Amino acid sequence: MEVTLLGTGDTTGTPTPGCRCDTCRTARERDVERTRFSVHVRNEITGESLLIDASPDFRHQFLRESVPLPDEILVTHIHFDHLDGLGNAYRLLEDTPVHAANETDPETGESVAETVARKYDYLEAITAVGHRPGDPFEACGFDVRLIPVVHPPLVCYGVVIESADATLAITGDTNYAIPDASREAFRGADLLLADGIVPASLCEYHPLGGDHHDEAGVPRTFGTKHMTTEGAVSLAEELDVAQFRVVHVSHFAGPEEAFGDPLAVDGEYYDL
Repeated sequence: MEVTLLGTGDTTGTPTPGCRCDTCRTARERDVERTRFSVHVRNEITGESLLIDASPDFRHQFLRESVPLPDEILVTHIHFDHLDGLGNAYRLLEDTPVHAANETDPETGESVAETVARKYDYLEAITAVGHRPGDPFEACGFDVRLIPVVHPPLVCYGVVIESADATLAITGDTNYAIPDASREAFRGADLLLADGIVPASLCEYHPLGGDHHDEAGVPRTFGTKHMTTEGAVSLAEELDVAQFRVVHVSHFAGPEEAFGDPLAVDGEYYDL
């Protein structure tokens, strides 16, 4: 299993257009990026490639990393920074399944799979395929499961991808209150990609503050939707994973913290 981190940023990415903060300036000086979230997973046995989330930066990411175009795609939820890159399928892809959850979201009245089918009904190149969360299905020769997480107000899912000898776990966009059954699904992965949008120290600037504090009072959730960096690290330690990287990172941390371990940047490659 070959894993390439195409996009490791939040909804505005780093550097953020028009931003002159120290972190965005440092990113430009070092020529590093965090584009909108996406992960490329290649099965070296079958030669097929599975794309996790279709970033609006799809074209740029594939040109920059020179990875194969996807044979299949999985969408974790319907926020634009994870979904709207599907429009790139036009004249690039053909007969491409797009896997997504089939359970109805009370907020939208339709499932993620139904939203994909409705929003991209003009694209003959893709077909939405719905799956019950937690049930395994096959994609690109991998065993794949959609794992429920907590990203209010919408339903959202993490992903577990397994080959014969490796497991990749992706939390998806989530706060720290991931259900116990989902935590168990992520446990022991060879690589965990965990959402961690900002350091806990920045929770004081969120209108809702932080939540899910640890014993020392450090918030592991920023607002209600995302884990803090500390939350992501705490989750990884709890789940006893072999290695982990923090993703969906914003530009709000200072440059020393923003570009230090364990925060990922685009282009990282893992051979699991």
